[in-house]
Amino acid sequence: MPTPGTPPPSPAPRDAAPPTPFQRLLRAQRVWDVELPAFDPAGAPADPLPLFHAWFAEAVAAGQAEPHTMGLATVAEDGGPDVRTVMLHDADDRGWHFASHASSRKGRQLAARPEAALHFYWASQGRQIRIRGRVAAAPHAESLADLHARSTGALAAALVGRQSEVLDSYDELARSSAAAWDRARAEPDADAPTWTLYVLEPQEVEFFQGDERRRHIRLRYRRTLADRALQADRAAAEGWTRELLWP
Repeated sequence: MPTPGTPPPSPAPRDAAPPTPFQRLLRAQRVWDVELPAFDPAGAPADPLPLFHAWFAEAVAAGQAEPHTMGLATVAEDGGPDVRTVMLHDADDRGWHFASHASSRKGRQLAARPEAALHFYWASQGRQIRIRGRVAAAPHAESLADLHARSTGALAAALVGRQSEVLDSYDELARSSAAAWDRARAEPDADAPTWTLYVLEPQEVEFFQGDERRRHIRLRYRRTLADRALQADRAAAEGWTRELLWP
């Protein structure tokens, strides 16, 4: 009998339960069942953008499905995280571009807290890229030009609008979509007032190259800013610090 104040003994361990059908299915999946490319971080450029362009081109050449899709994480209204998959519209000296309705849930979140993270995963090469930074909305004229350069379907989807609102029935969506397609075909330059192009200015970019023996390479770029009192031009003052991370 245990003495007063002594916790009761732990119950005898039970035999592990057999795996469920889902667990068996999950554990049967292979990871990177392909020959992975080599990556020497010592030869990486001083700026992350050229490396992103090179990796993107290599993903396309390797047959990666939809390499231009990416995860977009924002801060929700309750302060927690929120994430979804969106399409990359460009990556240039300004940053990484994507678009949505300003009235959508992510649009409202970005208006309240203009910070976000992006994530690319290219399984064909065991690579992923993580990007964090501040987000700015482009002028409406630029947003429209970007939209009109895309397909009729993209314009029709933008014209439907009401993104993230509660939908009463699928029939209502079908009717609105049909009307939007008709307008997009008749008016290829139609305006979509809430459609917004966003640009994420990167503060941190990480490149991950997977390795079959789990000796993954992680190269992180962090934006640095010299003493701006000595630099009238911000672009001249900024640079990047490169560092390797333990996998």
